[in-house]
Amino acid sequence: MGSTAVRKIIHIDMDAFYASVEQRDNPALRGLPVAVGGSAARGVVAAASYEARTFGVRSAMPSVTARRKCPDLIFVPPRFDVYRQVSQQIREIFAEYTPLIEPLSLDEAYLDVTENLKGMEIATEIALEIRARIKAVTGLNASAGISYNKFLAKMASDLNKPNGQAVITPKNGPGFVEALAVKKFHGVGPATAERMRRHGIETGLDLKSKSLGFLQQHFGKSGPYFYNIARGIDERQVIPDRIRKSVGAEDTFVEDIDDLDLAKAELGPLAQKVWRYCEAHDITGKTVTVKIKYSDFTQATRSRTVSGAVPDLATIQEMAETLLASVFPFKRPVRLLGVTLSSLSTEESEEEPQLALEI
Repeated sequence: MGSTAVRKIIHIDMDAFYASVEQRDNPALRGLPVAVGGSAARGVVAAASYEARTFGVRSAMPSVTARRKCPDLIFVPPRFDVYRQVSQQIREIFAEYTPLIEPLSLDEAYLDVTENLKGMEIATEIALEIRARIKAVTGLNASAGISYNKFLAKMASDLNKPNGQAVITPKNGPGFVEALAVKKFHGVGPATAERMRRHGIETGLDLKSKSLGFLQQHFGKSGPYFYNIARGIDERQVIPDRIRKSVGAEDTFVEDIDDLDLAKAELGPLAQKVWRYCEAHDITGKTVTVKIKYSDFTQATRSRTVSGAVPDLATIQEMAETLLASVFPFKRPVRLLGVTLSSLSTEESEEEPQLALEI
């Protein structure tokens, strides 16, 4: 591979972003276990400080579970307007280096710095500089992953968290993937990991040993993606902001669900994923849709449209739970649930197709 062919991709991920903003703005919270989210019975943790994570508290966890794991947990209501302002400051720093910025949420983004505005040759130095600028401007820590494609940059950003960075070179990429457990692959959820395990696939090396035909047969349209990433290959481009017609997230369960409360609990992380994306891109929507796929692969959808924009995460969650309850008792156990927000609007009107978010 010639040097001109190697892309330089950075994945920047803010450390415990919402919780870190709260600790920055309220010194009394520093060093304490903090969860951003509602403490009520149906509340969900939107973000957890590193102090809270040592107790096993994590984002998308029901608040009652989080409280049980950490009795001293301090709940702080989210301030999305503040998080969005800080996110905008961070975006402006990215834009000093490259126009090729693909935000994934308020607190993480891909940057393609192959050709960059500073004329810097070494991507690790760019990442160091960006992280130092973020710290100077916002007072917050960011971690970074640097590699020659998006998949490996995303994996690298987790290696030295918090407040660190790691690089995976073209020479090291294939070996890194071979040694990695597939359940840690970005884009492989628990159900897919379990399905892979049943086929004897537990590591990247196991995945690499399977033919493209085998992977297509057992994993459908994801087969070619898995075939390539097992070899450290990911040709996806860094795509700057685009406006979508709808934003959706779905999850396939390791075991089918036939209990309504269990199914409702699974909607929380999906609603949060959708809401975080919309917050990051300043998108609002009027229609909430729930998709239910049953054990026999038949599916149903239920939608509700409100007159104004859906105002907050709690409303999406409440609408989704009501829609799900309307099909209970389930005609068969449920293997997948999805939540989508549509009838979107932003300041611009250019439309793009639906975005499906991995959970």
